Amino acid sequence: MKGKVCSMQIREMFAKPIDRDLQGVIIVGQDETANVKQELEEYVVTRELQKHFADFFAAYKTGITGNTSKTGVWISGFFGSGKSHFLKILSYLLENKEIAGKKAIDYFVDDNKIADPMVLADMQLAANTPTDVVLFNIDSKSDSNSKQNKDAIVNVFLKVFNEMQGYCGAMPFLADLERRLNEEGKYEEFKQKFEENYGDAWVDSRQDFDFIQDDIVDTLIDMDFMSEAAARNWCEKAAEPYKISIEDFAKRVKAYIDRKGNNHHVAFLVDEVGQYIGDDSNLMLNLQTVREELGKECNGKAWVIVTSQQDIDSITKVKGNDFSKIQGRFDTRISLSSANVDEVIKKRILDKKDTAAQMLRLLYDQKATTIKNKIVFNDGVEKKLYADENDFALVYPFVPYQFNLLASVLTSIRTHGASGKHLSEGERSMLAMFKESAMDYKEHEEGTLIPFHAFYDALENFLDHSHRGVIIKAYDNSFINPDHKTKDVFAINVLKTLFMIKYVNNVIEANIDNITSLMISDIDDDRIELKAKVEDALKVLMRQMLVQRNGEIYVFLTDEEQEINREIESQNVEMAEVINKASEMIFEDIFTDKKYRYPAFNGRYAFSFNSTVDDRPYKANQNYDIGVHILTPAADMGTDDTTLRMVSGQGREVLVVLPDDRAFMDEIQRYLKIEKFLRLNTSSALPQYETIKEGKRLEMRERNANARLYLSESLKDADIYVNGDKAQINAKEVSTRINEALGRLVSTVYHKLSYIDAAYGEDDIRKMFKTSNQISLNLEGGTEPNVHALDDVLSYVADNTRMHMKTSMKSIKDRFMKAPYGFVEDDVHWLVAKLFRRGDLAFYMNGSSVSTHNKEAEEIINYITKKSYVDKLMMEQKIRVSEKEKKVTKDVMKELFGATGNSDDEDTMMNAFVTYATKLTSTLGELEVRYESTRYPGKHIVEYGRKLLFGLVQIQTPTEFFQAVAKKQDDLLDFAEDYEPVKAFFNSEQKTIFDKAVLYLSKYDDSKTYIVDENLENIVAQISEIVKKQSPYSDIPKLPELLKKFSDVYSDILDEQLKPVLDSVYDSQKRVFDVLNTKEYAETKRSSYSALFDEITNAAKGCTNVSVLRSYADRAETLKIRLLNEMTQTDQNIALKKAEEVRKRLEAQAKEVGNVDQAQIEAEVQKKVEKVKKTKNVSIKSITKTASWRLENTEDVDKYLNELRLKLVSELDTDTIVNIEF
Repeated sequence: MKGKVCSMQIREMFAKPIDRDLQGVIIVGQDETANVKQELEEYVVTRELQKHFADFFAAYKTGITGNTSKTGVWISGFFGSGKSHFLKILSYLLENKEIAGKKAIDYFVDDNKIADPMVLADMQLAANTPTDVVLFNIDSKSDSNSKQNKDAIVNVFLKVFNEMQGYCGAMPFLADLERRLNEEGKYEEFKQKFEENYGDAWVDSRQDFDFIQDDIVDTLIDMDFMSEAAARNWCEKAAEPYKISIEDFAKRVKAYIDRKGNNHHVAFLVDEVGQYIGDDSNLMLNLQTVREELGKECNGKAWVIVTSQQDIDSITKVKGNDFSKIQGRFDTRISLSSANVDEVIKKRILDKKDTAAQMLRLLYDQKATTIKNKIVFNDGVEKKLYADENDFALVYPFVPYQFNLLASVLTSIRTHGASGKHLSEGERSMLAMFKESAMDYKEHEEGTLIPFHAFYDALENFLDHSHRGVIIKAYDNSFINPDHKTKDVFAINVLKTLFMIKYVNNVIEANIDNITSLMISDIDDDRIELKAKVEDALKVLMRQMLVQRNGEIYVFLTDEEQEINREIESQNVEMAEVINKASEMIFEDIFTDKKYRYPAFNGRYAFSFNSTVDDRPYKANQNYDIGVHILTPAADMGTDDTTLRMVSGQGREVLVVLPDDRAFMDEIQRYLKIEKFLRLNTSSALPQYETIKEGKRLEMRERNANARLYLSESLKDADIYVNGDKAQINAKEVSTRINEALGRLVSTVYHKLSYIDAAYGEDDIRKMFKTSNQISLNLEGGTEPNVHALDDVLSYVADNTRMHMKTSMKSIKDRFMKAPYGFVEDDVHWLVAKLFRRGDLAFYMNGSSVSTHNKEAEEIINYITKKSYVDKLMMEQKIRVSEKEKKVTKDVMKELFGATGNSDDEDTMMNAFVTYATKLTSTLGELEVRYESTRYPGKHIVEYGRKLLFGLVQIQTPTEFFQAVAKKQDDLLDFAEDYEPVKAFFNSEQKTIFDKAVLYLSKYDDSKTYIVDENLENIVAQISEIVKKQSPYSDIPKLPELLKKFSDVYSDILDEQLKPVLDSVYDSQKRVFDVLNTKEYAETKRSSYSALFDEITNAAKGCTNVSVLRSYADRAETLKIRLLNEMTQTDQNIALKKAEEVRKRLEAQAKEVGNVDQAQIEAEVQKKVEKVKKTKNVSIKSITKTASWRLENTEDVDKYLNELRLKLVSELDTDTIVNIEF
């Protein structure tokens, strides 16, 4: 810093020379005395390390003083935290290494590095215990394919164990031979003889085993150690893959320790095991099993001490497996924190001279506020600044945030950007990076602050080419480095800074302000000027495609990322695609309302609107009355105020004109290009392609979020035009602004929405239909609700009716749910229902009239309200019925039905008439059924009346109905008059008397053949005359007397006819019993036969019909013949039974004497049993076929007798007796 008095260079401030040689890379396996001496002398044992040394040596002591199986130590820490250094220090102490005439432990004792004497005693005990230390980096010691071998870890352990003993490490089968020779005391002899035979030393030649097999065989034969066959056989087996189990390895180590004796120990110190294992669960298990077997076999004499960038808990959860049960195999766990590294750096590197520290404290007192204002971070993640003047003096020329940030950077670069070669050799320590960065600025004076990019130079050689190459090529870029400088190019320093923080976005955001803070290089830097320089540098870097901007974040691009970015930029994205994506963001993410809710009636009215961006509809099939039209900076439409006013006035749209800021469009375009690239490019030869792809997916999300943010801001600042004017809307929230504009648009477009002054629904329609007298639901003041809306709907239907067209419910909805009305369905339903109930509309369904007299109210309501009927329900203006026709209908109802209509409503009146008429028609139909069985009077009147009423009931429309009633008035009134006596006949005693008369006449007609009585015939004639009249109603009162006379005369005739009938029955009964008494079974039949004749006798005595009475004599005669035939059959059955009994007896007797003559038996049966003859009983009437003979002379007598003789002869039959019954 020029112009300062007593200025001091940075190098002059440090207690130890900053430019002294200090090993920056801790390489396990590297061993130079000078370096080791410096390591031990300058090793800083921090408070944290005090505890770690205590823990380690306390655990190690258990294997010295006794036995233990817990011999595993896991040392973890972030990249650069000093864990490899700690491991090396342990190796010096355990080995009790002598450096520059001093034991390693003495460096700790002499410098009082260990505060606790007990810990120091444990360390001294360990140093005094003989120990073979096997220190190695597992990655560099393993074979290239060892990760594919599940025993890879044990193979590496075997290799280093063999090398430690001086045996061949690369070829374990050779090591086995060497061990065998050594055990038998012949190894030295073997080496000597081999060199004599081959010419070169064995140790230098053994790696060429394939070429020296013959020499080995010759040597073994010369020594008499093996026969030639055995030696050859061993060589062949040696060519096979070598296998050793972990158990066998542990036993070899134990055997070695036992041979050594004296409490000998072996310590395997393994560096970077975490990197080697990665996420391979087999390798982790292998390592832990090696540790466990060594602990079990060696009882605390063999230790496994490992370092890893991860702690054991994270390692043991690889691939989703839970290895919690085996974590105990590494019981001692040591974790090096960042605080430990900070302390080491401050003590080893940054320790100041007293005068320098005082000067810096004074400087901080002067500049504290300036420093705080210059180094500012705005990403919400804490970054430490100077706590006070003492902290400033301690940390200067660095800034406290750099410790944690650099640690994070080193860890991230280890994962993303470090060379594999250097990773396997050692780790770049933070100590070295701070030291080298301070050296670069050692000539600078106080006030200088080391910027974060300074650490890049200390790290550069450890980076892979895809990262380092970008910086190298930037120096050759004339746009970035126009002066062709070899160092300290501002834009490249910005690029270095971006590289350093590329993978730590969770710790710091790469925005302008943070980058500026990282670039501060002097306490007195002008931050505003520096920020401007940073912005300019970023623009240059972006143009050269070395840096990419994602919203407010700037991203360093590797070579692969640059190549992919060039491919992404080459993707063709049309402006239409950008607008479509912008539309999606606006209408799905930012302004998500799909309808505008009109504030009246609690949001009952919700209006859908067309969504458009730059004349491109957001969705297809938008056909609403209003719209929201977003105009972006890419719109073709003129954006001058006059044009916008005109368009908004003509188009029924809210015009939202975005400011002329294309930031959101750029973000969307980049998003779409990445999306297209990822979709079309699924694979690539680039080594980091999958990682970069994942980064691009993340970038897509960020671009999308940025675009949404920028678009939201544009919408907040947009000009809004509606109804031909620029809207003055104070709200800033996007939805509120657009909705307020939509409200103004709706009030203009739907200017007849105010016709609805009362909101009704389906329940109100039901109440309307329940009201029989059309009492209007009025608003206060007596005005009918929604009167203007009712008038417009009726006018629309009336216009169609005048053009002889019916109007569908659908067409009404199409008209009145759109502008300028905007009614909802409930409004339209109520209006139509109201007009129907008021009598202004006539309904039709499938061509048939619909009214309350032919449909239930609920069905009509369904027609009005259900979507399934919207195309089927048709209507027209209703022609009103004249008062004269209504009066005629009332008169007819009174005369015909005896009903008085108490309503002038035509539907109600028609409904009542039809109800009465239907009921009467049904009654008449029932009467017609009665006429089918009896010829009652008035049949033609009933038929005529039913036909007349049925025709009226079928009429559907009130107009036609009332006209028909008026036209048939006279016919209806005549029927009413004519029907009255018919109704009285059927509803009174007249019908009963008439039915009795008809019955008596029927009885007479049935019996008149047997009756000769003049008086009875005269009575019957009078009754018949009355019954046959068309209107007998006045003569029916005469019938009771005539019927009584009929009954008396007829009874007398019955009494006369009864005696001969009973005599005939008695004769038939007597004849039957005369025959029965001669039979052996008489007693068994007597009772049943008697009952049959008693039944006929009793029926005859109770008979009231002469014709029926005469038939009882015939029944008795028939019964007589039947019973006689029955007895004849019984006699025959008895005779046959007796004959069979005789035959059986004779056959039995013949068998007894042994002489059976069947012919003789049959002859004896005929002798013993009288031959049975058939008997046939015949009535004389069936012979004569007539009830009487007419005789006038002897010729007539001869004629009838000859006929009788012939018939009697015809009845004769062989072996048959004919009984003629008279």
